[in-house]
Amino acid sequence: MPARNIYHDAVIQALQADGWTITHDPFMIPFGDRRLFIDVGAERVTIGAERGGEHIAVEIASFVADSPMRDLQEAVGQFVVYRALLA
Repeated sequence: MPARNIYHDAVIQALQADGWTITHDPFMIPFGDRRLFIDVGAERVTIGAERGGEHIAVEIASFVADSPMRDLQEAVGQFVVYRALLA
């Protein structure tokens, strides 16, 4: 289980305040014999929409390391990997 980001609880509260229901904390993605974890999975039911509910996966990044560029590279890398696995 990965460590939680320092902003984890604040992000959960903001998602819930915006009408999202937290469905996974964390959201696990199987990848061969490995497991990857996205910080939060959530859904929101859109009343009256034809496509039904919306689903999101949220990776929380704080950019507090000594190198903000390294943090950005890591965040973009995670996004690319997660997008490919969720497609």
